[in-house]
Amino acid sequence: MRKFSMKMPVAAVMTSLLILTTACSSGSSSTGASSDGKKQVTVSFRSSGSEDTLTKFFKSGLVEQFEKDNPDIEINIAPVLASEGDYTSKMVLQMKSPDTAPDVIAEDTSILKSDAAAGYLQPLDEQVKGWSDWNGKIIDNLKAGVTGEDGKVYGIPATSDTRGIWYNKELFQQAGLPVPFKPANWDEVLEAARTIKQKLPGVTPLNLIVGKANGEGVTMQTLEMLLYGTADTLYDDAAKKWIVNSPGLLDSFKFIDQVFNKDKTGPTMQVALNGQAGSIAFQQQFPQGKLAMAVDGSWAGSTWAENGAAPIPNVEDKIGFAPFPTQNGQAPGATTMSGGWAWSIPAQAKNKEAAWKFMEFLMNKENATARVVAEGSLSSRNDSTEVAGYTDRPYTKEAQELLNVAHFRPTNDQYAAVSAQLQSIVESIASGKLTPEDAIKQFKDNVSRAVGAEHIEEK
Repeated sequence: MRKFSMKMPVAAVMTSLLILTTACSSGSSSTGASSDGKKQVTVSFRSSGSEDTLTKFFKSGLVEQFEKDNPDIEINIAPVLASEGDYTSKMVLQMKSPDTAPDVIAEDTSILKSDAAAGYLQPLDEQVKGWSDWNGKIIDNLKAGVTGEDGKVYGIPATSDTRGIWYNKELFQQAGLPVPFKPANWDEVLEAARTIKQKLPGVTPLNLIVGKANGEGVTMQTLEMLLYGTADTLYDDAAKKWIVNSPGLLDSFKFIDQVFNKDKTGPTMQVALNGQAGSIAFQQQFPQGKLAMAVDGSWAGSTWAENGAAPIPNVEDKIGFAPFPTQNGQAPGATTMSGGWAWSIPAQAKNKEAAWKFMEFLMNKENATARVVAEGSLSSRNDSTEVAGYTDRPYTKEAQELLNVAHFRPTNDQYAAVSAQLQSIVESIASGKLTPEDAIKQFKDNVSRAVGAEHIEEK
């Protein structure tokens, strides 16, 4: 059994795929050229600090290799140390002017469409037409996350993630439940939770993120995981309206109510409403054998790595990762929500041609794969599975396969307001303050006030 450690795969992949001896280029010019006349490409992305993996990735030999192959181009790596919200605000300000716009920018796929609609991003349709990897190598399902409402391509998906059911194999076996766990529909998830409750007192059967203190985790990890497994969605792309009442939304609310109020198979309210509910589940309850299932992201398993917050030896023997089923087992049988980051070119960038050349280099098979291994995320390329070190990481194969059934959050300026309403509604359902039916009424009223009655509809 291999150990769950990111150290060896990262070292191996980075050594084999990249030339390791570089320093990032620096310096800037309002003309887009360096002092020696080279075209300068400034690359901006959000950094978490000195240990930021993407910064280290660029410094691992990547930039030097590109500049060696392209002597007329100089790469200026410009990480932005900021929270996600502050990063977004700063980049919007920079992209408004050719004097400050970077040439390549990391865009969160949740805001890419709104940035594109605002005119901040350059369409890349002509570029991807001439890039052989776009068709056949970049996962088709992820292209929706970088396609604007006008149908044009505004980015190249670089990293991704999925969500599913983490489950304790040992507890399942003790309760007489099948391992591997492959629920065919919602009822089988609920039934497994009821079985755990009956046979293993003291174990929390099913953890769902429902406390609004957890922000977007409530919307994406719980509500949308349910809703997008029904026949309905949160947003009507054709009508450009928010769907505030539908059979799927009501059934999603009912599932949450079933877990917390009828079956009482969810975590205690003390845990559920805690802003660190996910950390409690993965750093404490799972390692202690006190939690049977949790619906959460593919990244959560890194908690149990050798260098993670709560290491679990031989973790794959003890914890599994199962697809979350569609409501009634209808095609495609499973569902997931996906996020991630993309590379884009601002509309005001000075050196778009050189910027695209660097993006192609970043997103080739070897470099794109080395990056996601370093970060512990999923690749947007379907051939990354051929690269040594990628699928050697525990749960990566299972999480990667879910990208084929992935859905994405609605991406426009109103999403944050709608999501905030959902977070409050879900918490009220879980805590017993609202019935699913009353929750629908309140959601409709709240969203109508937040975005305007003309922007909502009922199914």
